[in-house]
Amino acid sequence: MSDINNLPDQFETFAQARKNGFLAAKEVKDSGKKMIGTFCCFTPSEIIIAAKAIPVGVCGVSEEPIPAAEKVLPRNLCPLIKSSYGHAITDTCPYFYFSDLLIGETTCDGKKKMYEELSKVKPMHVMQLPNRASGKHEFNLWKDEIILLKEVLEKELDITITEEDIKEAIKDKNEERKLLNEYYDLGKLQPSALTGMELYQVSYQAQFKFDREKLKKSLRKIIDDTKLRYEKGESPVKKDAPRILITGSPIGGCTNKIINTIEESGGSIVAYELCSSIRNNRELVDENNPDIYDALAKKYLNIGCACMMNNDKRIQLIDELIEEFKIDGVIDIALQSCHPFNVESNRIKEFVVNDKKIHYMAIETDYSQSDTEQLRTRFEAFIEMIER
Repeated sequence: MSDINNLPDQFETFAQARKNGFLAAKEVKDSGKKMIGTFCCFTPSEIIIAAKAIPVGVCGVSEEPIPAAEKVLPRNLCPLIKSSYGHAITDTCPYFYFSDLLIGETTCDGKKKMYEELSKVKPMHVMQLPNRASGKHEFNLWKDEIILLKEVLEKELDITITEEDIKEAIKDKNEERKLLNEYYDLGKLQPSALTGMELYQVSYQAQFKFDREKLKKSLRKIIDDTKLRYEKGESPVKKDAPRILITGSPIGGCTNKIINTIEESGGSIVAYELCSSIRNNRELVDENNPDIYDALAKKYLNIGCACMMNNDKRIQLIDELIEEFKIDGVIDIALQSCHPFNVESNRIKEFVVNDKKIHYMAIETDYSQSDTEQLRTRFEAFIEMIER
């Protein structure tokens, strides 16, 4: 095992991507390009790319603006929602500030009502996401919403988006997804070729690299560098460390206390079934479908988020990941007051424990650091249970 600090150079560039992205965002605006803020992986970024605009994630990942948000929003609301709104009204996130338009989706009740308040301070378009992923009516509804998004962008940005523009954007985005999936697959190696933080960092920070070609070249290089490190026998992970799958709510605001604490407790995080990772990127858009809106609707409705009723897609994906990544234990994370993931945790537990016969634990947390040591105790006990 090598020194864990002996990392490929590219990891540093991804670690700094969000911070450096603040400066890059200003450069984007100074160049005359438009920036579109998005909240969720259901937003078809291909339409934004086809509009020659820059998509950027604007979900809040800090507890700092939450007190300001709570002057309008209730305290017993998901921290992601409060953080996102707080950043917007306090001008503490450059991505909000530089966005020409925000795009949301009706994924949960908290976000829907927050969007009403947010629209008072920033131009906003909300896509009406169906509550079920199956059914002709639901499919046609989402397809129409994607077409409407294209028309909204054309009007707001005073441009014309052609079908050829969208086809090129689909190809471009698929190339990115293929590279990300190749990167995720490095976690399948035994031991994993990546620490949990390396695995998460690159996937999450990729959205803050705005030059599409440079992004793909960076992903290619980090994959090659990591493979080379592994071939030299320099794995940053202990050979017999229990292999952990993380699933559940977005964890952007609590990455350190979850990822670092799990791995300090002896676990090896080898896969993330999260919206910023495999859940969003595993499936490609069908480039051979002559109906581009049909292809986009199919891909995005297949995202197995807990906001969907009868969410079989998530169960199917977790099943595949447990087998492919040789998972020893599943940790299901729900943010406080995130009702979709909190309620669905019971179904995930039944599947993991009863069907897959492996270890499972669920935690509920927020963006504060106050429960870090409590989580450490629970993670240590969970890892010890797996090892026994």
